Amino acid sequence: MPIELKMPALSPTMEEGTLAKWLVKEGDTVTSGDILAEIETDKATMEFEAIDEGVVGKILVAEGTDGVKVGTVIALIQGEDEAAAPAAPKAAAPAPAAQPRAAPAPVAQSDSPSTSAGQTVPVKDDRIIASPLAKRIAEQRGLDLAGLAGSGPNGRIIKADVEAAQAGTAPVVAASTPVASVSKPAPAAPAPAPAQLGDIATPHEVIKLSNMRKTIARRLTESKQQVPHIYLTVDVRLDALLKLRTELNASLESRGVKLSVNDMLIKALGLALVQVPKCNVSFAGDTLIEYKRADISVAVSVPNGLITPIITGADSKTISAISTEMASLAARAKDGKLQPQEYQGGTASLSNMGMYGIKQFDAVINPPQAMIMAIGAGEKRPFVIDDSLQIATIMSATGSFDHRAIDGADGAQLMKTFRELCEKPLGLVA
Repeated sequence: MPIELKMPALSPTMEEGTLAKWLVKEGDTVTSGDILAEIETDKATMEFEAIDEGVVGKILVAEGTDGVKVGTVIALIQGEDEAAAPAAPKAAAPAPAAQPRAAPAPVAQSDSPSTSAGQTVPVKDDRIIASPLAKRIAEQRGLDLAGLAGSGPNGRIIKADVEAAQAGTAPVVAASTPVASVSKPAPAAPAPAPAQLGDIATPHEVIKLSNMRKTIARRLTESKQQVPHIYLTVDVRLDALLKLRTELNASLESRGVKLSVNDMLIKALGLALVQVPKCNVSFAGDTLIEYKRADISVAVSVPNGLITPIITGADSKTISAISTEMASLAARAKDGKLQPQEYQGGTASLSNMGMYGIKQFDAVINPPQAMIMAIGAGEKRPFVIDDSLQIATIMSATGSFDHRAIDGADGAQLMKTFRELCEKPLGLVA
């Protein structure tokens, strides 16, 4: 019997996803480990690997289909002795055991070029099989993937193949005709616009929400509707922290590590949460969960929205370890390659918009967490130091707290501790 390929659960909480792209077609021979499709969850686009070997007999769910429930059969894989099974229903009587070998190969019924009955490997069409990362790099460098030889499984083009090619030596693939567009369903779905948009006279474009954007919209709406936020802001003098960062970077240069201010703030928040445990909590109805470790979710902007990779045990890790781990997490987050355990969980969050020149803002809590620290830009300001007006580098930090779980006084204590750790930063490396 054909093997059923079912929509996988790529994370513990995944209930449905988008079948973003098929990387095989009907009639293709696959082996264990081959990449079959790209599945888009609410946080990342992940590759779906084959476990069994055989021939792709039937694709049941078209690429681009949204809301595919976990467990839905999306394709059928036939074993080698079943390669011609799809032709059996056309016979008037059951075919004898040896008949499948003489029947037309299923590839002749697909959209690929015609083949002879004796072929066991289907002829490839003009689809180019490449990893998502390879495609992105090729687009950035202006490379035509059609001119590259893939070194991955079954000739798949991978990152190393693109990086080995000389940019600009091949024509750029036109953006209007993507390589895989031939297998996409006709764009019929966007045509019927919602009734309320019909009266909009201003030129506009209706953009379909990604799974990530849908999840962000739903979770943040629930947070503002269900979580009573309280906001507490402190001004933090950064001069000592910036001086220490310069000294640490000089000593770490030989190791290839360069600390950012954000790395040091992650450490400061981790220590502050452990020192003020009443803020390292989650509200759970009639109970309160108090965590013994500070796992800091750090907001990272990605093309489709926002994701929060986690620095586990930020209170106990060195700043250099935090820096190295954060760089790896951020890079994989932007490539959509984070594993679920790397972004699900966390005991508190940190969101830094200082690089955009934002002076101060109030962040929305990410339930079930009970607090998030919003970091503004460090800037030169007049500041009273030792009863005299001087110029100092000042940063505004605002904590958003779930008032069901954290009292104002406890939140204020956390903000005070965070400020002290930043202004006396030797405590971050002690």
